[in-house]
Amino acid sequence: MSISFSEDANDQLITTSRVLEEDANEGSLRPHTLREYIGQEKAKGNLEVFIKAAQMRHESLDHVLLHGPPGLGKTTLAAIIANEMGVNMRITSGPAIEKAGDLVAMLTNLNEGDILFVDEIHRLNRAYEEILYPAMEDYAIDIILGKGPSANSLHLELPHFTLIGATTRSGQLTAPLRDRFGVTLRLELYTAEELQRIVTRSAGILGVNITPEGACEIASRSRGTPRVANRMLRRVRDFAQVRAGGNITKDVANEALLSLEVDHLGFDALDRRMLRAIIEFYGGGPVGLDTLAATINEEAVTLEDVYEPYLLQQGFLTRTPRGRCVTAKAYEHLGIPFHGVEQLHF
Repeated sequence: MSISFSEDANDQLITTSRVLEEDANEGSLRPHTLREYIGQEKAKGNLEVFIKAAQMRHESLDHVLLHGPPGLGKTTLAAIIANEMGVNMRITSGPAIEKAGDLVAMLTNLNEGDILFVDEIHRLNRAYEEILYPAMEDYAIDIILGKGPSANSLHLELPHFTLIGATTRSGQLTAPLRDRFGVTLRLELYTAEELQRIVTRSAGILGVNITPEGACEIASRSRGTPRVANRMLRRVRDFAQVRAGGNITKDVANEALLSLEVDHLGFDALDRRMLRAIIEFYGGGPVGLDTLAATINEEAVTLEDVYEPYLLQQGFLTRTPRGRCVTAKAYEHLGIPFHGVEQLHF
């Protein structure tokens, strides 16, 4: 693959060895080894084998694709892989790569065995995506210096590196790119028991006194997501320090989460507003995603990636070819009478 190389490709900082800004608040709570990492047992077990095999052969780990809903620990797992392999990791994201030269600069600055972590890799420009094909397969790229008759082609050998891509939408990856990942791991939503262990561990790191019942209460409302669990723990800690002497019990956690408008199923105000809008404005559905987003004044992509997966998993929402529909459970949860009449749509 030949590309034009811009001299100012290094002008913009597009990689960092630090935690991404949106995850900075949870940095101290992140596990650093596979042994500390709670949950995702199947993915973790397979990954442990792949890492040990690569170390035994003194090779870099094969390219890894991590996909699943947001907040499940894809960035954390990438950092753990780098730590277990004993190599450096550079972090960037698909939208941050604005020029082909940006990607070339990153690849040529890698050292042997380094990891390049690309978050939201599905948003990488399709034209730049092709630069990765020879880089991932042959560890080499061809660049063109100059323009017109004076242009010269330069073949650059790259060190053996590992590309780790993270995405919440693996279906939006092109088949050629997806097929070049040797290891594909899907992260699933966590169980309440796993989240309780995570909350208990995080409380210990934060120096917070928490009872098993208090940890269970937070875990049960965390939507199967460690990021949500840790965020709730921090906010419940605030309530506990101000109103309960710093101790988190079941009653304290319940009072705090209700003050945050998080109910016993983990639904927040937007979840309930979304369900109520489908019922009150569209007779329970179906309604298109864009129409629903406009109704409740929220981005469609936010509803689809953040709110819908949990509502679908809990059986409160269904998808049909014509749009979203709520179930009888949504009526019951919101206290709205459900007549059980099947709607006909022509």
